[in-house]
Amino acid sequence: PCPMTAPLIVRSAETDAIERAGARTVPLLGKWNADGNRVTSGITTFEPGVGLPLHTHNVEEAVLVLDGEAIVTLEDDEHRVAGGDLTWIPAGVRHRFRNAGTGPLRFYWVYGGRDVTRTLCATGETVEHLSEHDRRTVRD
Repeated sequence: PCPMTAPLIVRSAETDAIERAGARTVPLLGKWNADGNRVTSGITTFEPGVGLPLHTHNVEEAVLVLDGEAIVTLEDDEHRVAGGDLTWIPAGVRHRFRNAGTGPLRFYWVYGGRDVTRTLCATGETVEHLSEHDRRTVRD
């Protein structure tokens, strides 16, 4: 069968990054550059000691650690992950990643949808993923 939309090649070196305090995200695939896509993806890098606040998403998420070490909180449990490890997080599961190493933590993430939201567990606030309101990081 023929694809309904055109294929796409995204060059991360030519993609505008989103800078946050201690973190840098390169959005790769999403509603901003693809018609009819069913996933949203990108690469995020955290400096040592930097992470995200505890949150949930409205869609499932897979995260592949490319470089570095992280502590991943999944609901009430913490897990150490490193380069080559993958997490899969169903929609609605409370989670966060934080850099547990001495160098950069870099990971590739994929969401199972076009319209992704992040709900912060501390406040209940829901924001559009990668929007101006979705730029929070925390330092441990």
